[in-house]
Amino acid sequence: MFPGQGAQFVGMGRDIYDTFPAARQVFDRADVALGFALTRLCFQGPAEKLRETVNVQAAIVAVSLALLAAIQHSSRPLAAGFSAGHSLGEYSALAAAGAIPPSEAIVLARRRGELMQEAGALNPGAMSAVIGLDESTLETICRETGVYIANYNSPGQIVISGEAAKIEAAGKQALEKGARKVVPLEVSGAFHTPLMAPAVKGLAAVVGKVKWAEPEFPVIANTTAEPLHSVASIKKELAGQLTHSVRWQQSIEALTALGVDTFVEIGPGKVLAGLIKRTSPAARTVNIGDAISLREYIDRGLD
Repeated sequence: MFPGQGAQFVGMGRDIYDTFPAARQVFDRADVALGFALTRLCFQGPAEKLRETVNVQAAIVAVSLALLAAIQHSSRPLAAGFSAGHSLGEYSALAAAGAIPPSEAIVLARRRGELMQEAGALNPGAMSAVIGLDESTLETICRETGVYIANYNSPGQIVISGEAAKIEAAGKQALEKGARKVVPLEVSGAFHTPLMAPAVKGLAAVVGKVKWAEPEFPVIANTTAEPLHSVASIKKELAGQLTHSVRWQQSIEALTALGVDTFVEIGPGKVLAGLIKRTSPAARTVNIGDAISLREYIDRGLD
């Protein structure tokens, strides 16, 4: 399981770069492929530069795949039955499944970030997390106010996205209808809505040029919560994901129904583990996000 935008922090990945040669190789190759020092931006910031959509997407994928490389070159490589990633994390998940090489995934994430930042400038928007309101009520509010649900994260946590004034109106209604709180998100646009449409054609063109391979194991798609098995389905998913909801809760429910009981979150932060536990309380979650947690995993495994 791989995180998306919002999981970043200055200094992420520095400890694994210093400790694990396989992780260092991922970072070094990313810098060469991108033509600039993404590694320095991850390690030193500044935070406002790292937060920019054009930078942060490649950065999070790089850290996630560096961690994965360190795991897979350790004495305890993971044997996964499925992978999934939250929004941007889908690129890491596809690389984990062998559908795209790590460096290409990082370059593709960079281009995605560029296109999404450009679309946000053309069609300004905002996003807010709504906490403690049921899905049906919030969907009604979205229809009435003209905004969209961007992320079905977990029961009681849904992200709305759209024009800023409409997001403010929807947030007020959500609080009036019983939401515990509404939290504005630091983003450069209304992600996963039709306002991202200007980015779709450009991303589809870039995705179409990538030499994809069929995944070694299924990747659960954000937009459908169904397994991706083929190159054609991957291309369709990545283009459609920009303007459609991330169905993370439904993805976890689908994996649980398929018999998955252990979820390993790989990447900066610990956001996904919390969402997974709220969706599937009986699930076991493991987080590998830095050198300490990676060492613990190598020493103890999943036992």
